[in-house]
Amino acid sequence: MDIRHFKTFKSIIEEGNFSNAATKLGYTQSTVTSQIQQLEQELSIKLFEKIGRNMILTPLGKELIPYANELLNTVKKIESVGKYGEKITGELKIAVAESLMSYKLQNVLSLFKEKAPNVKLSIISLNCYAIKNILLDGEIDLGLMYDVGIPNDNLTTVKLSDFNLALICSPLLEQENLDFSKSNQKINTSLIINEVESIYRKIVESYFFDNNIFLNNTIELWSIEAIKKCVGSNLGISFLPRFTVEEELENGKLKELNVGCSDAKVTAIYAYHKNKWISPAMSLFIELVRKNFNIS
Repeated sequence: MDIRHFKTFKSIIEEGNFSNAATKLGYTQSTVTSQIQQLEQELSIKLFEKIGRNMILTPLGKELIPYANELLNTVKKIESVGKYGEKITGELKIAVAESLMSYKLQNVLSLFKEKAPNVKLSIISLNCYAIKNILLDGEIDLGLMYDVGIPNDNLTTVKLSDFNLALICSPLLEQENLDFSKSNQKINTSLIINEVESIYRKIVESYFFDNNIFLNNTIELWSIEAIKKCVGSNLGISFLPRFTVEEELENGKLKELNVGCSDAKVTAIYAYHKNKWISPAMSLFIELVRKNFNIS
């Protein structure tokens, strides 16, 4: 049984199709197809089936994913024996909530690049629920996100910090009669906020719903910087982690509004699968994150 076939299988899962996997691995598409066929013959199971123009994982193919991940993690451990010393190599895949990526990890990334220049670092920015799912599927090594309140025994999670939230608006907004701590009102403005699965969006929308507070509409953006610029241009209000707007609040480009859920907090954590091998690169990254958040 050839380990390369399992690497090819995992690449197809990660890249979404045979063609992209071939490009990533430097193979022809026919080589990828041949390797999967050989793996299917050796295992006596069908891993993919053709539906229309697409190759779709079979139920048995889905069952193989965690075993393939475990096997390839073991291979990484074996390959690392005696290779590191003071020089850390390899690959590290992390996923980060956008606000943490943009405002809390720049120093970590700079130090990691300095201390481990030979590590291939892959970073994606996703919402916290998506990060949790791909951690469980073994698609990434480490996730930095907010606690979404749904514990899972297959994940190891470590608290980093609690963060306050703030309801913000433009200084141009007429604020005299605005009081979001009062129930049963219709307010002539828009909520400018992240995607539906954003944890702080869930908090403020739940508060508005429970207190019968209605706004004109919701403008959904995926960039906090874009949200802040729209709010600053008086296109609406937003509810964001305070650390993302502290500079604008201090220099008067944004103002804070009273709201009944102002005591709500989000908890930043890092997490990894309990079966994940903590490579030297991953260990260093975690160490830098902990120092950055003053975790002993």
